[in-house]
Amino acid sequence: MPDQHLPGAELHLLDDAPMNGDGGARVIWHITWDKNATAAAPADLVPFDNLVGYFTGSGSGEAPHLIWNPFTGRIAQLFSATSRSKSVINAPGGVETNRKGDICIQIETLFFPYCRVDGHVYATVADTPCVGLDRIMAWLRSWGVPDVWPMGPPDWNSHRDAHIWDTQPGHYGHSQIPENDHTDPGPMPALFTPHIQEDDMPSAQEVAVAVALEPVLREYDAQGHPLPDRTASLSDYLGGLQLANGRIEATLAKLQAALTAQAAAIQSLAAQLGQIHGVDTATVVAAVQQAIRDAVVDVDVTVHDLPKGS
Repeated sequence: MPDQHLPGAELHLLDDAPMNGDGGARVIWHITWDKNATAAAPADLVPFDNLVGYFTGSGSGEAPHLIWNPFTGRIAQLFSATSRSKSVINAPGGVETNRKGDICIQIETLFFPYCRVDGHVYATVADTPCVGLDRIMAWLRSWGVPDVWPMGPPDWNSHRDAHIWDTQPGHYGHSQIPENDHTDPGPMPALFTPHIQEDDMPSAQEVAVAVALEPVLREYDAQGHPLPDRTASLSDYLGGLQLANGRIEATLAKLQAALTAQAAAIQSLAAQLGQIHGVDTATVVAAVQQAIRDAVVDVDVTVHDLPKGS
């Protein structure tokens, strides 16, 4: 079973209450929005401990699972993963919100638009360093949260659909939760970029070989063997390069075998002609090879010699 608590998080656990258990793993992203700042009048970020104190004290009735500081990576956890939290409204008679599904992890990001940190001003969460986000995403994935925004990535507008929320697991913004009226978290960073495990990382030699081979293999692409797109994960891309290089080597090996067989046949024919007609074997071989060159293009080329589009 995955960890109930995010590894490395500070634990300030409140109560523990069950979920509906009606299927699916969801995440709701929030921002604390402690101040109303503007581009013309930014404001300093509120201290992390202030938020921990609020959500474990007078604000416990709207506490999330996690409080995350994207500037330092500091994270506090207030509820276990399988407990409901309380950060969204749940109106009587409507769809379930806080308790929806098997898990519904809510994350309050310590942020407000145009907050100022160390002299720099940040307009959206996407602009922050997002320290610790990789840890959060790994934990969410361990609980089966799919890498998808069912309502699309959030912006500063509200987009709500009770049916989608009720039937599709994944990531949601507070602005996308039925029965609520908030517009946070605003634009978020790219949560679902490919993650390459350390064991899958190519060696420096493999990367160097891939870089050297790429121009050659791009030429070979025109022969009907498409290569992986540059946006593929590095491991997949290198695998594609190796596969295509294998095709090239196999093709060249067949060509070399054909040329070797051709040379042997010419040599044998020349020897027979020499025995019958008393003609020097080397002279016959040279004449046949010249006739071949006059009749067809020179096939003794390397892949590097292929022109664009060959």
